[in-house]
Amino acid sequence: MAPTLVNAAFGALLAAALLGAAFDRRSVAVIVVAAVLPDLDAVASLAVPGATNALLHAVWLPLAAGVALYWDTELRDASRLRERAGRRGVRVAWVALAAFLVAGVGPDLFGSEGVNLLYPLADAYYLVDGGFLLSTEDGVVQTFVTLGGGGPGILPLEALGTTESYAIPTFANPDGRPGLSPGAERELHLVRTGWQLVVVAAAGALLAVRFRWETDDDPEAIRR
Repeated sequence: MAPTLVNAAFGALLAAALLGAAFDRRSVAVIVVAAVLPDLDAVASLAVPGATNALLHAVWLPLAAGVALYWDTELRDASRLRERAGRRGVRVAWVALAAFLVAGVGPDLFGSEGVNLLYPLADAYYLVDGGFLLSTEDGVVQTFVTLGGGGPGILPLEALGTTESYAIPTFANPDGRPGLSPGAERELHLVRTGWQLVVVAAAGALLAVRFRWETDDDPEAIRR
């Protein structure tokens, strides 16, 4: 699975891009927590077989949250969330949901370990693997959308296994199977590749700039 720090960095980038007037330290913290929340299923895997990249990475939780949020904010005569937290709270809620999906689940679905998208109704880990390039000989070549009988479908989903045959090692659960392993070697990856380091550094720099702008625009913050 993608390092949790990378998920947090993606969440911070979404917060800076989408929060607008709702941007502050508290709202950014909410978005970052939403981005790293799916990784908690690695802890659950100590008791639940195959929970890593399945229990909190499946589509059901964000789908239910999205339906409930849309019903409350768009379909109800009086939104309970809007009454309690105002337009700011609604915006933070939607961005948090986007962070959960895009920053929390996305890097694993499009990464190397895959995601058990329909767990527990269907038990299969999937990975989206494709490419897009411009060739001087072949022109535009892409393998993400392959309509027709000769391709893997609209998205190139690669099946990796089930909860019985496929285990994802993590710092919390090195062998990916239920039960504690006190003597097992644990590795906490903060970043695994250079591009992940770039994402983390960019998120940190962007937040620093945004918070500086907020301080410069707030006379009360300057006096504090």
